[in-house]
Order: sequence, then C-alpha cells, then structure tokens
Amino acid sequence: MALVADALQATIGASEPWPDDVLLYQQYKAEQITLPDCAQCLAVEAFLRMCGLRFNVKYKTNAEEMSPSGKVPFIQAGPYLVSEFDPVVGFGFSLSSEMSDTDRSEMRAYMSMLENILGNAEVMIIIMIIMLMIMMIVTKPRYGCSYPWPLNWVLAWRKQRAVVARLTANDWASKTMEEVTEEVHTCCLALSEKLDKKKYFFGDNPTELDAQVYGHLYTLLTTKLPGGPFTSVIREFQNLAEFCKRVDSAYFSD
Repeated sequence: MALVADALQATIGASEPWPDDVLLYQQYKAEQITLPDCAQCLAVEAFLRMCGLRFNVKYKTNAEEMSPSGKVPFIQAGPYLVSEFDPVVGFGFSLSSEMSDTDRSEMRAYMSMLENILGNAEVMIIIMIIMLMIMMIVTKPRYGCSYPWPLNWVLAWRKQRAVVARLTANDWASKTMEEVTEEVHTCCLALSEKLDKKKYFFGDNPTELDAQVYGHLYTLLTTKLPGGPFTSVIREFQNLAEFCKRVDSAYFSD
C-alpha cells in the first residue's frame, strides 16, 4: 500500500493535476454496519473536501470486496485504487505541509490516540449490541440487507468475527463499558484541551487531524444505533460539538 501511495504522489501530486473523474467508493449508508467504517468514510471525505479536491461519491453494495485492502472507503484515481485514511492522505496533497516538524509529530500522536481509543470504542458499541441480542434484529439485517440469503448471514458473521478479533488484538476485549466510556472521556478531554478556543486544532486552517476528528465525533454524535453512552460524553465538551458543526457547515453544506 505504501508503494501505491508513493506512486500516486509521484504521478499525481508532483506532475499531474488531480483527475476530474476521481471516485470515492463506500457502502450505502444503511449498510455501514460498524461505526469505524462510517467514521473512516466521513474522515476521508472531509479530508478531500478540505483539500479542495474534486471527487464523486460512489455507493456500492460490495465496496468492501472491491477495496484493495478489504476495507472502506477507497478512491479510484486514474488507474489507481487506494483505500483507508492514511494511504489517501499520502497522495501528495497535504493539509499540514506548512507545519513545523514538531507540530506534525504532535498531530500524528493525536491521530494515533484517536484511532486507538475512539476507533476501538466504536467497535465496542457493535459488540455490546451483539451481547444484548440486538444483532438478530438490527445488525445482521442492516449489514446484509442487499444480499440474498444465506450470503447476508455469512457476511454478517464474518464482520462480527473481524470486530472481535480487532478488540482482542488491542487488549480491549476484556474492558467493561464503564472502562471504555472513561477512555472516551480521556480522549475527548485531550482533544478539547488541544482545540481550546481555536477554529481548528492547529490554528485557522484544517489539518489531517481535523478531518479524522470530525469523522469520528460526527459519527458518534449522530449514530442511531442503540447502545453506548459516548454521545453524552462528547457533548460534555462544548468546543468539540461546536467544532463538528463548524466543519459540517464549512465543508458539507451542500
């Protein structure tokens, strides 16, 4: 994946204009079963909009199967297919090129914290739904709604196994919901203190961190899936809620 990103940076970022026919592939909204999928799709879309890059969103039922990494979202730019947030950011179109090395290192540290805490917390919501036996009513039909039986159930089982494996690998599988909520609170506190009264996290212009924070926080604030006290935690920090509204108004008003 790094080689593909390097090739794109050399081919598009250095010598060629951004193509007019770039497509951002993701699943239909109703099929984005895991909150991390929703957050990643929104973060990539926010990044592209913040860069002022032209693209069209293409919804496909089998977007995961089409993706080179098996994850959504991914973009098609000319002959290249590149998936997930970090490789897309590696195109050569940067929001942080004017930042100092120190600020870029700090930005990456916040981005890592965001994925390690909010990304896993989003997965925990899905696990909690499964534990509450809502999976049979909401989750499986939602994820497999466009597939015939028994494929819809097989795909849902595969997704369930994947999210459990992620939590196990990151030592989150044994955490209680109270412990996860405290992790989310700590993460939001750090973000709130960094943002303070600024327009964006590093001043008056957005960076990759702003796109990623917006993707996660907006997803958690607006999800209609049952379970998870994270929305109330985020709303404790007024500047974070206002940040989401500001990004939404500036880049998603259409």
